[in-house]
Amino acid sequence: MAKNRFDDIFTEAGEKFDGKYQKELNELKGFSEEELDLLLPDSDSKKKYNSLIKLVDKASKENMDQAELIDRIKNMGSIAIKLVEKLPSFAALL
Repeated sequence: MAKNRFDDIFTEAGEKFDGKYQKELNELKGFSEEELDLLLPDSDSKKKYNSLIKLVDKASKENMDQAELIDRIKNMGSIAIKLVEKLPSFAALL
């Protein structure tokens, strides 16, 4: 099907509906169990991962400013930073 003048508008509207950080959230949730086991050696690290997912989900729903999201991630500590550095969409934010 040919692209029309409304395609970009619909795409942008869909992204806003899905949330500002939906792509980042999907990447964060996309780690395999094996990857998580390598990146998160203990249960405390896995709790941080779950907290990070909740933070990004909240930021997405509330259209949180990028600078605020990055500050909150940094405040979560090295585990959170290590995780987001592995994701292409977060690399653009950091």
